[in-house]
Order: sequence, then C-alpha cells, then structure tokens
Amino acid sequence: MIWKKYFSSNKNQIEFLISILILALVLFSLTNFLNYVESRNGFSFSDPILSLFKPIDLTWLTFTLIYGALITAIFKLISRPEKLLFAIQLYTLMVIVRMISMWLLPLNPPAQMILLNDPFVEFFGTGKTLTKDLFFSGHTATLFILFLTSDEKKFRMIFLFFTIAVAICVLMQHVHYSIDVFAALIFTYACYQILKSWKKLN
Repeated sequence: MIWKKYFSSNKNQIEFLISILILALVLFSLTNFLNYVESRNGFSFSDPILSLFKPIDLTWLTFTLIYGALITAIFKLISRPEKLLFAIQLYTLMVIVRMISMWLLPLNPPAQMILLNDPFVEFFGTGKTLTKDLFFSGHTATLFILFLTSDEKKFRMIFLFFTIAVAICVLMQHVHYSIDVFAALIFTYACYQILKSWKKLN
C-alpha cells in the first residue's frame, strides 16, 4: 500500500527508476575499476596506529556485523520508499567519490594485512579477494550511511555501533590504514550534506 501510493506519482517513478539505473551503472563500472586498481602499483607507509598491535583475523565477526546491519536496514527501510531512495542515492554518490579517491591515491595494502575474505562471495566462488581498494573504507562508509539515513534514535545508535565496530575490526585485521577509516566518515558525511542540499533545491 505504501509503495503503491509512492509510485502513484510519475515524478517518484522516474526518480526511482533513474536512481536504480545509475546505481547499476556505477556498480558495473566499479567492478572493472577495482580490477584496474588491483593491477597497478601504489605506495605504502608506516601507520602509527597499526604499528601499535599485531593483526588478528576478525573476518567472520566483521561480516556478521556488516550483513546484520544491512538486513536490519532493509527491514527498516522497506516501508519507507523515500528514505530507501535517499539511501540508494547516497550510496551511489559515495561509491563515485570513493572511485575518484582510489584513482587519486593509489595504495598498496598494509604490510601485515590479513585478507578479508567475504564469506558470501567465497561460498559462491564469484571472485578473488581485493587488497588495494583502500582509500577510503567502503565497509565503514556503507554502515555510516545507514546511521545517517536513520531518523529513529534507537536505530541510529544501533547503526553507529555497527559502524564503529566494523571500523575497529578492519583496523585490527590491518585490512585498511587508519586514514582509510577516518576518511570514510568524512567523505560519506560530505556526500550526505551534498545530497541533502540537492534534494532541497529540487
């Protein structure tokens, strides 16, 4: 009923369709772009935060948190078409900015990195594990989007917890440099403000 009412507007239909098409195009481009990123040589540096501890494998905890947050968000947003559309648009903008950032700042992974193998991808055998998609952290940024797009205090706190927990996990596993994680919050928040401003103008 909610979706039927939402799609009764031609403007909403067109905006939703265009947003989904742009997302699909961006994700398709991201796949090819990541292959390019993986093949080029970047640079490494000594991270003062990572040097404080040895890496530990938190793969299963990390993806339990990520998928748990995404499932929670889907159930939360499925009855909120406008919020879901905003989240999709924000994610798309974040991915575009992330691709530009990776292109401008080629990095090699931290020296003691433990591979973060996605259990879902590994189970279906759909691809190799990436190591150079570093600046900035896509996992941290995605969960931060869920926090930014939630308007209920309880869920905002839940998604903030997920964001912080995953950020800590990828650092503990040396999957990212600390700057990758901090930058994810800054760039995602900037994307959020840009999209909000654009929405007000239209």
